[in-house]
Amino acid sequence: MKKILILSLIAFGLFLHTSVVDAATHVSGYFKKNGTYVNSYYRSDKNSVKYDNYSAKGNYNPYTGKKGYKGW
Repeated sequence: MKKILILSLIAFGLFLHTSVVDAATHVSGYFKKNGTYVNSYYRSDKNSVKYDNYSAKGNYNPYTGKKGYKGW
């Protein structure tokens, strides 16, 4: 019984880790037209839903730890 519980917890942890990794896109650093350099960062994948983005209220960016602030 303990083995099943432990394996279930491990599988669930891997599922959570995979879902966070799959939901992010790495954006490489780049220069703006005005010469300002923007460091590389991670952003949530593009889709038509506004409320599942890292910047939406109630969410947070797992890479920076910053809380979401946009409330559309």
